[in-house]
Amino acid sequence: MTGFNLSEWALERRSLVIYLMLVAVLAGGLSYVRLGRNEDPAFTIRTMVVQAAWPGATAAETMKQVTERLERQLQETPHLDFLRSFTRPGLTTIFVNLKGSANARDVSDTWYQVRKSIGDIRHTLPGGIVGPAFDDDFGDTFGIVYGFTSDGFTERELRDRVEAIRSGLLGVPDVAKIELLGAQDEVIFVEFSKKELANLGVDRTALIAALQAQNVVMPTGTIQTGSERISLRVSGSFQSEQDIAGINFAAGGRMLRLSDLAAVRRGYADPPQPLFRVNGHPAIGLAIAMRDGGDILALGRNVKAAMAAITADLPIGIEPSLVADQAVVVDKAIGEFMTSLVQAIAIILAVSFVSLGLRPGLVIALAIPLTLAIVFPSMELLRIDMQRISLGALIIALALLVDDAMTTTDATLNRLALGDSKIAAASYAFRTHALAMLAGTLVTIAGFIPVGFAASSAGEYTFSLFAVVAIALLASWFVAVIFAPLLGFAILVPPKQAGAPAPGAVFRLYRRILVLAIRAKWLTLSGTAALFVASMLALPLIPQQFFPQSDRPELLVDVSLPQNASIFASEAAAGRLDAALTGDPDVAHWSTNVGRGAIRFYLPLSVELPNEFFTQAVVVAQNVAARERLHAKLERFLANEFPNAISSVSPLGLGPPVGWPLQYRVSGADVERVRDIALEVARILASDPSARSTNFDWMEPDRQVRIRVNQDEARLLGLSSQAIATVLNTVISGTPVTQVRDDIYLVNVVVRATDEQRASLASLRTLQVPIPGGRTVPLSQFASFEYDQEFPLIWRRDRVPTLTVRAAIPDGVLPERVVNALAPAIAKLRTTLPPSYDVVVGGTVEESRKSQASVMAVVPVMLFVMFTVLMVQVQSFPRLLMVVSVAPLGLIGVVAALLLSGRPLGFVAILGVLALLGMISKNAVILIGQIEAERAQGKDPWEAAVDAGSSRFRPIMLTAVSTVLGMIPIAPTVFWGPMAFAIMGGLLVATVLTLVFLPTLYVTWSGGKEPVAAPNAASAA
Repeated sequence: MTGFNLSEWALERRSLVIYLMLVAVLAGGLSYVRLGRNEDPAFTIRTMVVQAAWPGATAAETMKQVTERLERQLQETPHLDFLRSFTRPGLTTIFVNLKGSANARDVSDTWYQVRKSIGDIRHTLPGGIVGPAFDDDFGDTFGIVYGFTSDGFTERELRDRVEAIRSGLLGVPDVAKIELLGAQDEVIFVEFSKKELANLGVDRTALIAALQAQNVVMPTGTIQTGSERISLRVSGSFQSEQDIAGINFAAGGRMLRLSDLAAVRRGYADPPQPLFRVNGHPAIGLAIAMRDGGDILALGRNVKAAMAAITADLPIGIEPSLVADQAVVVDKAIGEFMTSLVQAIAIILAVSFVSLGLRPGLVIALAIPLTLAIVFPSMELLRIDMQRISLGALIIALALLVDDAMTTTDATLNRLALGDSKIAAASYAFRTHALAMLAGTLVTIAGFIPVGFAASSAGEYTFSLFAVVAIALLASWFVAVIFAPLLGFAILVPPKQAGAPAPGAVFRLYRRILVLAIRAKWLTLSGTAALFVASMLALPLIPQQFFPQSDRPELLVDVSLPQNASIFASEAAAGRLDAALTGDPDVAHWSTNVGRGAIRFYLPLSVELPNEFFTQAVVVAQNVAARERLHAKLERFLANEFPNAISSVSPLGLGPPVGWPLQYRVSGADVERVRDIALEVARILASDPSARSTNFDWMEPDRQVRIRVNQDEARLLGLSSQAIATVLNTVISGTPVTQVRDDIYLVNVVVRATDEQRASLASLRTLQVPIPGGRTVPLSQFASFEYDQEFPLIWRRDRVPTLTVRAAIPDGVLPERVVNALAPAIAKLRTTLPPSYDVVVGGTVEESRKSQASVMAVVPVMLFVMFTVLMVQVQSFPRLLMVVSVAPLGLIGVVAALLLSGRPLGFVAILGVLALLGMISKNAVILIGQIEAERAQGKDPWEAAVDAGSSRFRPIMLTAVSTVLGMIPIAPTVFWGPMAFAIMGGLLVATVLTLVFLPTLYVTWSGGKEPVAAPNAASAA
């Protein structure tokens, strides 16, 4: 390279460059301390939940009048991927899912548009609609969860304490929000006997009106005097249940106290709201979410310090328990990764010292922290935390970033050996290799482009892999051309023996092999092509995978009872599960959520919304080995104890949340036809021995009692359907009629019948219904009763009823294998379906295909950038084709490494394979450039290829060996292992082929002939 020489500029301004080195180190150290720490990279949950209630409506009425109207409007949402909804009698819940291509700003704007568009049609919804309500914080992660149990305290006293603790913790730095779990709202019940009211001639309607009138809050005026303003207040508002019990009513000319007519007592919501239990004991939970960009380790320390002060003031009997602590998990994970990083640095330095010597190795050793010192401030500037992906990226980048420093150091050593001055030797690498190194760096970065710009949740999850590697490689180039020459000038010395060093045994062996390969060029080229074809044929033998399971010790235990089950049934099931976990030596602690799923304590968690029939326990095992033992025990327990429930036991997953691994969606207009098709799909799915616990997200209808009112008879009695429904609701479920304002709480006052009169279906016939004139008549006088059925829950996808057939798989079995095995049977079934019905693969396989498609969509951009950079560098179509022909050869090593190690080809491994293209192309372009430089000295193609291969053998092999050995610390990990093995195998094989196949291809393409005096095996020796 002629013209401006950056290395010479640095050597001429040594004081300035040393100052810049010191500033970089200081800035890097400060940024490392300030960088946020987290478990997983932040990614946007592109889902909003829209809910609306229509009390009293059937499931069919709710679906047609509410769900359908809302979904029609929501289908106009920008960036919409699909709508998914479930409808229950009187309740609609719609999930609005956006495409992966929607960035964070698009998501925020879209949620505003959703609110606005639904607000525009609110007037078209049926009367009596409650809502719609919107939840766009569905993706918030509550990494720290405390549970509070009590002994000797009422639920209200415990809640008061927990509310006070919540208020105190909201002031802790980095705390964004805190939610209560399992808290039960207080209710004052006014329970009356129907017979007693009828005997006394008391009208329930008048009684309720009197309660409401006395407790009303209304302005009573203000008196303005000449000097002050005096507000008027009317007494009578209820302060407690005693105030309500003491109310007097006029009935039949007598004054009756309410306590004589009804039992007034304070209790809790009936049926209960979702419950929370800790280690089998009723509890109230506090779930703490961190602000965006916060440091979970700092948050953990601050919360722990605040809780220590709070706990000291708690009365004996209230015990806090740390249910989930993401800070501890992150601290352990970062500690393990930092250990891996140190090990990788040690391995690379060992390779450098052994292969280059003490002084050159010291140059490499200093180049590594200088590069990292530039990377950390850049990460802080781009708001990239220290988390699973960025830490892995640092290790991957570490193995790559020494390449340029090694090239510069090796070139300096060679020039010093030839007698150049220190300045000339230190600046030589920039003149000859700087552009090739920069082109190689850009090509390597281009290999990670699909990682950085894949428009999917998985792509967003792994974005920091691209960002950190790109920053590190660019920083390494600048370090190699600015700092490394100065370090080499200060540290390196000319060898004692002038001239080129004597070739070693490995070098001589390589030269022999290269000469033989070029002589047998057609055998070399055809043999390499055959290996590549064989690797392509063996590719389907590698198991496919989306993201692996986490190595955290938690297990999720789900128990889903029949969908018409009450929360009391779920509570009983939770009690049996708690009893099974109590005393198990493999269990550290556990928490149970009754009537809902666990709060999102872990970003990739698939969150279950509240449903009375659902229970989810988070069981923390003593360690991963204990988790595996516990997994098997819990599966046996659930199969024996809950044979009619849909149950599952699963470790936490990595990557975007998916849910059940095996899923098939059956959709169509007619619900009954959809059910029939789903049963056939379930039969096919259950035929595979790997499919376990085959189930449906909805299927069976439940019972209902239909009261058919004789309208003519009812009108003669002065009754209407509305009046009858109001009476039934008041008697059976209870009607909130007013509220008691108690401290910070609003306590509903609910009027209902006594327990024995509410619980019996038989009592419906004799239910006394008040009619005008003060008399009552039994309900059976003007109504008949019959049993009917309706679906308790109906799922839809994009406004079409959709029934999902789901199944679990055992450990070691990948869902892709099961889906591929069942594909012919599913395809055959699909051919028999009417045109408007379909069966679609969902779950892990669908999400994996979508994510891989998003990556492949960016591959053309990657190839364009690669080809452009390479063309600028080589400026020749034949040379470009030669470089490109070498890049795919890494697949030979990838397939061999994955097959031998038994690792799956998952999403992260695929990213590693794509990144390999850049790494291999970098070596190829540098080698091609060296061959052209040798030819420029007048050598023929054969001699130039052999000499260039010999010249570049040491730096290319050193870089490859450093990269491969540097991957060893992360190779055993669950998440990075497949990528590490793919890169290790692919790069090692591709490097050997680059040093042998590429010179052979060059000589063959150029028509080079072996000169008479060409080096051969004998002379090389």
